[in-house]
Amino acid sequence: MISETVLQELSRIVGPGHMKSLPEDLTDYSKDATKLQFMPDAVVFPGNAEEISQILVLANRERFPVIPRGAGSGISGGALPTKGGLVLTMDRFDRILAIDQDNLITRVESGVITARLQEEVEKVGLFYPPDPASVKISSIGGNIAECAGGLRAVKYGVTRDYVLGLTVVLPTGEIIQTGVETVKGVVGYDLTRLIVGSEGTLAVVTSVILRLVPKPATQRTMLSFFPDVLSAVQAVSNIIRNRIVPSVMEFMDKLSIDCVREETGFPIPHETGALLLIEVDGHENMVSQEAKRIQDTCTRSGATHFQASSGEEEAERLWEARRNASPSMMRLRPNKVSEDVVVPRTRLPELVLFLGQLGEKYGIPIPAFGHAGDGNLHVNIMYDENVRQEKENVGAVVKDLFRKVINMGGTISGEHGIGITKAPYLDMEISGPSLDLMVRVKKAFDPNNILNPGKIFGDL
Repeated sequence: MISETVLQELSRIVGPGHMKSLPEDLTDYSKDATKLQFMPDAVVFPGNAEEISQILVLANRERFPVIPRGAGSGISGGALPTKGGLVLTMDRFDRILAIDQDNLITRVESGVITARLQEEVEKVGLFYPPDPASVKISSIGGNIAECAGGLRAVKYGVTRDYVLGLTVVLPTGEIIQTGVETVKGVVGYDLTRLIVGSEGTLAVVTSVILRLVPKPATQRTMLSFFPDVLSAVQAVSNIIRNRIVPSVMEFMDKLSIDCVREETGFPIPHETGALLLIEVDGHENMVSQEAKRIQDTCTRSGATHFQASSGEEEAERLWEARRNASPSMMRLRPNKVSEDVVVPRTRLPELVLFLGQLGEKYGIPIPAFGHAGDGNLHVNIMYDENVRQEKENVGAVVKDLFRKVINMGGTISGEHGIGITKAPYLDMEISGPSLDLMVRVKKAFDPNNILNPGKIFGDL
């Protein structure tokens, strides 16, 4: 528990109205998208890096946990106050500081919502590609903490590919700048890339320098229906082999398709066993040519139907199917565990086949959808927590899934992070010496284990 004396000191640091400590005010900060809940002792809303520095110095002196929090949209429990303590909410860090059109960079504070940044840079003809599903609510700082990917990763990469430099507060209170404002820079260790994806365990990000690219002149969205998973994934391989790199290449299996069809009434042929949502962008002539080549490739790969958008309204209609994939699955069971595994793209059929076998083994549906272009599938383990056997089977399903993915040369998390939900499985993928090295890095940054304790490595 944080003492009343310390709470008063925290209130003095952040100023009147920027701290909450009453139980009824803390509930919203005790949860994230995992639906797990851990109550903090207090929540503060700092307004600058100096205030965060003072808070962390106080936390080291008094030995209470500090948990950085963005929008709370994470689904691995990375921002949950599992040990109580102080939630450090970055809502007030919401300024876009500069958009440099000549050098193709932007400086933003970590609480800026990703979609807002995208909208602002696109007004001047620039483009920030990372596009997580939570883009309309997630913050840049949260994206950095998890190294968010999203739909466009197949062509444009993930968050770390756009982070040039950071201003951060270390767990011991020092304020430092990492990285550069230039495309090149190799002076010293790359602390920027170390902090990106560290899930708020190494530093509190206050502002960031991001790389931008020119906004594509146009884009085309297409939906291709296949009789089975094998032909759909073969189409993905054939498209890449033909030297076409779509900006988006999304996959849905039959269980996901059936849920979307029933929930939204979206017109999907009933014989469809898998579908691909594909988008290309660039200059008009190139986009038209690539769209035609993609249609031809899908047809040769066994597509039974193909639909291309004729404008923004039609494209939005096609996107409806993909956006409704996750919520529509609640038709199958009232509860869900979502995992974001990655395997080599050519092994996706093997993984989807395995999911069907896993579902039969444990008697629960396991639909999958996701980013076929980079082999990243969102595997949804559907269960009813009121059915004892189903609830007990979830852990076994996850472990079997992770074991299979690792044996296929994949990874247990492509973009959701480890947090607390995947921490028990970390040693399935990372060797003992590597884990020991990571723990030593954590201790070097945070000798008193103040910042976001219990995440990634469990209890150190």
